[in-house]
This record gives sequence, structure tokens and C-alpha cells, in this order.
Amino acid sequence: MNTRSTDARPTADIASPDETTAGRKPDGRAGRRWPRPEWTWATLAGLLLAVVLTWPTLRHPASTIPGDLGDPTLQAWQIAWSGHALLSDPAGLWHSNTFYPERYTYAYSDTLLGYAPLGMLGSGFEAALIRYNVAYVLLHALAFVGAYALVRQLGAGRWGGAVAGVAWAFAPWRLAHSGHLNILSSGGIALALAMLARGHGWSLRHGYRPERRRPGWALAGWLVAAWQVSLGFGIGLPLVYFLLAATLVAAGCYGLAWWRRRERPPFGRRLLLADLAGGAAFGTVTLLLGLVYLRVVDLNPQAVRTLDWTTMFSPPLLGFVTAPGDSWLWGERHAAAREQLSWPPEMALLPGMALIGLAAAGLFVSVYPLRHRVALGLGVLGTVLLGLGATLGGDGDPGYLTLSMHLPGWDALRTPGRMMHWTSLLLAVLAAGLVTALAESSGQPTSRRRSRILTSLVLLVPLALVTLEGVNRTPHPVVPRPPAALRTAQEPILMLPAGGAGDLTYMLWTTDGFPRITNGLAGFEPATQAQTRAAVASFPDPGSVAYLRGIGVRSVVAVPSNTAGTPWEGIEARPVDGLGITREDIDGVLVYHL
Repeated sequence: MNTRSTDARPTADIASPDETTAGRKPDGRAGRRWPRPEWTWATLAGLLLAVVLTWPTLRHPASTIPGDLGDPTLQAWQIAWSGHALLSDPAGLWHSNTFYPERYTYAYSDTLLGYAPLGMLGSGFEAALIRYNVAYVLLHALAFVGAYALVRQLGAGRWGGAVAGVAWAFAPWRLAHSGHLNILSSGGIALALAMLARGHGWSLRHGYRPERRRPGWALAGWLVAAWQVSLGFGIGLPLVYFLLAATLVAAGCYGLAWWRRRERPPFGRRLLLADLAGGAAFGTVTLLLGLVYLRVVDLNPQAVRTLDWTTMFSPPLLGFVTAPGDSWLWGERHAAAREQLSWPPEMALLPGMALIGLAAAGLFVSVYPLRHRVALGLGVLGTVLLGLGATLGGDGDPGYLTLSMHLPGWDALRTPGRMMHWTSLLLAVLAAGLVTALAESSGQPTSRRRSRILTSLVLLVPLALVTLEGVNRTPHPVVPRPPAALRTAQEPILMLPAGGAGDLTYMLWTTDGFPRITNGLAGFEPATQAQTRAAVASFPDPGSVAYLRGIGVRSVVAVPSNTAGTPWEGIEARPVDGLGITREDIDGVLVYHL
């Protein structure tokens, strides 16, 4: 059986294992099934593109980090902590070594729990950095493969899949989130949708085809969706509501077809069981994670985010055609436009000029039926309107703020612009329909060979354009190494200076053994942390030493070179006589033993 396919072939759905064989046994039974070479090449292409378009992330993975020294250091610690906790004390997973003496501190941010298997590999500071950088590259590769698989299942050809994969995985707006691994990790969204569509025998191009149902793919889709949610609700919660809505709509359409035809449309017991089992797993993961976050709110009422946050981060319409500064192609060209944005990191939302143009043309020329193109166009419009947040109509109601007021958990999604995940995915699907139509026009038997070659060269243009728009100039700063003095301190430890982004670096430093520290930084400040910082502003003195002993802190580690402009400036000159503590200087870092 010939396993190769061309863009001219009428069907472009994802190949299932039983559509491709490596041969048959003499008695006619199918031999061992092997995946199509197409998916091997797509995966390799995704990996290669990810390495090239995120470069120089893998140049010095043990010492540098993409973006800045803020959230990336936090997230490198998160991956390391989850792996360490699950290997050493699974019951203590949510009670991390930071923010001592608080509990449920691992859930103070999106947890990236789905990367825990990666966190189990290696130990220590350098391993934490390498894991993060590897994850940063792999998540881009997964986004490419996921989008490629989705548009192939929906009916697009290989050219369309390549354009959609690059356009979605390396969209300019993603460069503004180089420091947000939880936001960039969206490949599971597209991959889960591709698997679910495959499992249910559905595509945009051909509709529902019962003979192509694959229960195993449906189950896999639900499990991938559950993994996606385990990375965090920041982008996982919209997926939860999308799948819930899609399930209700599909069930309604099925019931309507049954009622109108007076006969049961084919569905299948195995597929139903796969959906029930997969949906139960997906729902269980979502519910359990939700309960943990609710517990955090119960313990820390200040963690509740008001709608003022959403209003502050709501972008103007200009933001949807403005690229972030880290875009190699558009960064400098859009500098003036970014100056009009109050918070460019969350408001520079350009999905790609080439992608916008291709998607617009795809509304008129495509392999998808007209009604589906209209639906995709309305989807783009709807997600853009939601992405405007409070900017829409002056208050966002009806709109994004309406969802914040009525959908459980949505009020915690303070950044409406992150709906661009869905906007750009819909644009990529539209673009793939156009590119596939162009590719298939060159594959007609009546077409001359020269014409086909010319069309293939023309198809390289949109692929090159979306790739060019994904080229980055993301900074990769060197991460300060943990001081040797930290290894001599007894836990629990207070790190000085305390507060600000420096606490994130301290969190990463603790990956060498995970000693408990009072420091930490999240979207809110626990009451005990604010109290501690105020109590130790004059450390070392009798009051601060008594306070620290009272809460169980046994050591204070101070980095004098970082104290300028803080309450601890000049701490190295403060006496410790008569305080009942000792101090030692290890390579310029002070360790106070309480």
C-alpha cells in the first residue's frame, strides 16, 4: 500500500494506524502498523524549527534563560519542585519550600504541573536551567505539530499544515511572552482538538463520517486536554469551557438529527465509552486543580483579583496589529505603536501580517465549505471582541467582563489579550484552507508539469513569510549562580534583600537541595510575608532576631552587593554583638546563624 499522499488527494485527514500498514501476513491479517512517514517528518520539522526560531536558547542552556530574570526563574523552580516533590514526598507537593511558613504555596501561580516528569530528570541549579530551556524549545515544537495535526484533520493538505503550524507556533505576539512558559505552552490545545476530531470522524472539509471514528484517538484527545489543563488555568480554563460548550453543541446536534430522522445516527458504544472515560479524566483533573486554587483563596483572601485588573490589561484595537519589541521583523517598525499601549507585554498582539492576509483570502478561496468558512470568520471576530476586554463598548459588558462575572474562575484571567491563542489558531485554519486550495489546483491531471512546479514555488512564499515573522531577538540573560554560603545555612532561611524580583532568583537557587525559605513572589502577597519583611527591615537588631526566632527561622543569608536602595543597604557594617547570633562572610555573602 502506498503510504504517501499529495495535496491533490481529496481527503487530507489524519491517518489512523489502520490506514497504513507495513505489510500483511500471508493469511491476510494485518501485520504490525507503523505511523505514516509524514508524521515523523512533521515532528522532526517541528523540532528543527523550534531550535532555530528560539535560538540562542540552546547555546548556553546551563547558564542563560530566555526573556528576563523574572518569571522564567520562577518557572524553572516550579518544574524542578514538582519533580522533586513527586519523587520525595508526593503528599507535600502543594506545600513548597518557599513562602515559609505558608501552605499551598506551589499553587500561588500557574503550576506547570504537567512538566513534572521533566522535573524528575537531574537535580540542582544547572539541571533546573537546562530543563527550563529544553521545555521552552519543546513547547514550540509541540505547538507546531499540534497545529499541523489539527488542520490536516480538518481537511487541509501538507502545505496548509506547514503554514498553519509555523504561523501559530511562532506568531509574533508570542514573543511578548518569552518569560511566560505557562502562556506559551499551548500545543496541547491544538493537539487535543485534532485527536478529538479524529476520534469522532469529523473534519471541516467533509463533515461527520462515521466510518472514520477512532475511539482510541478520542480518549487520547481527552487525556492531552487534561495534561494541558495541568499546566495551569491561565490558558487552560478557556479550553475547559470550549470543550464543555462543544460537547453540549455536539450532543444537541446529535439529538436533533435523531429527532428529525426518527432514527439513531451512528455513534458507537466504544466511542461513547472513550468519551465518558476521557471526559471523566479531564473533569477530574480540572476539578482537583480547581479545589487547590480555591483552598489558596480561602487561606489568602487577598489573592482574589478584582475586575480592575482586567480593565487595566485590556488592549485597544491597535494592539492586534502591533508586534512586541522582541520581533526581529516588526519590533522596531512598531515602536511608535507600542508607545500608545499602556502595557505592551500584554497588549502587543499581532498574530502576523502574513497570517492575517492569508486568512482574509481564505474566507473567499478555500477547500472548506462556505458555511464553515463563515463560522471560522465569526470565531475570529468573536475572539477578537473578547480579547478587547473592557475596551469593548467602554466596559466589556457584554463581552469579556460578562464571562468574568458569570463563569466560575474566569475572573482570575486578568489578561483578555491571551484570547489571541484562539484568534490566531482560527486564522491559521483559514489560511491553511487557502494554501491547500492553491496546492490542489496545481495537482490536477490537466495541469502542466511546469505549472505545478511554479505553484509549488509560489507556495513557498506564504511559508517563508510566516517563518520570517517568527524570527526573534529575545534577550537571554545569564542567571546568577547560587552562592556557596547558601549551602552552609540551616533552614528555614530568610534571604536578604527581601521582596521584588530578587525573590524569584532565590527560589531558583533553592533547587540545590530545596531548603525552606521565607521568600517568594506571586501575584499576591501573603499576610505573613509582608509582616516578616516589615519586622526585619532593621535586621540585625534585637526585635528582628526575636521575631525570626519566633517563626522558626534559623538562618539569614544576606547578599550585600544587592542591597543598594533597600532597607538592608550597609548591612555588612551593622554589629551583631549582644544579639546571641553569629555571622560569617563566605565570598562576600553573609550568613547569620540564629
